[in-house]
Amino acid sequence: MKLRFFILFLFILTLFFCSKTKNVSVSGEKQREFANALFNRELYTQAIEEYKNYLENYDVPKNVRASINYEIGNIYFERINDYENAMAYFLKVKYLYPESKLVNEANKKIIACLERLDKSVDAQQALKESAMLDQSQIEKQYPGEVIAEIGDRKITSGYLKYLINKEQKSLPPEYRKKSIKRNDKLDVLKRYLMVELLYNSALRKGLDKDKEIIEAVFQAKKSLMANKLVNEELKNKVKITDEDLKLYYKANKDKFVEKDKKGKVKKQKSFEEAKEEVYNMLKAEKERKAMDDLLQRLMQAQNVKIYEDKIK
Repeated sequence: MKLRFFILFLFILTLFFCSKTKNVSVSGEKQREFANALFNRELYTQAIEEYKNYLENYDVPKNVRASINYEIGNIYFERINDYENAMAYFLKVKYLYPESKLVNEANKKIIACLERLDKSVDAQQALKESAMLDQSQIEKQYPGEVIAEIGDRKITSGYLKYLINKEQKSLPPEYRKKSIKRNDKLDVLKRYLMVELLYNSALRKGLDKDKEIIEAVFQAKKSLMANKLVNEELKNKVKITDEDLKLYYKANKDKFVEKDKKGKVKKQKSFEEAKEEVYNMLKAEKERKAMDDLLQRLMQAQNVKIYEDKIK
């Protein structure tokens, strides 16, 4: 009887271990090649699944596991813009494979993920703060008569004035209006209301968490910050005196002429006639030079290398 139970026990144990044995019909190398092929065909979701399959069903060395997990994180980050899943895989590299050479890169990507994910958090926080503002706070900030309502929100004449001033400042000086007529004010108000209504509708649909929106907001912030830095740098570097203008005019007289319809020169502009044109051209040249100097300085400081021979 004991022998029979022992044999039965061995049989059950064998079945158990057999069930745990991975049923793999292709080699690990082929499986990874298949995942790579899916990636190269831009089938990113499918590629991730096959990379996971490779990690789960094959005996993969630690350094390769770290590399594959990092690659999956990169696909989520670069190709799908799914920063939560991307961060999960970068964290896996950091904590499960601390000896990997990819840990430093994973740390950088984790920070990049957090930067992007913070956008939706900031948007939600701003929405909460705006919802908490009561009528007295709004009127105190933008006093005036109530000229429109969006649900419980009141739009005052003071706020409309703020919107108009903001819009005018965003225009080039030659397009700014000296006086704003009633119809112009109504147009500004209607544009604002349209954006607010669409924005509120988008929030209700959860579009503030949309991956493309999060990425676009992040890229927009980078561009705005870069432009502000450039403006601050150029403001202090580009200085033009009357003497500079005269020297530039003398050296480039052929650029400051009047031509007929056939393109023939009919008149040489005097310095006074061409002064504004001279200023704009010289300013543009100085700004380009200052911009080039700034980029060279930043590239040197941040150890940027460009391998031009590899660009075909």
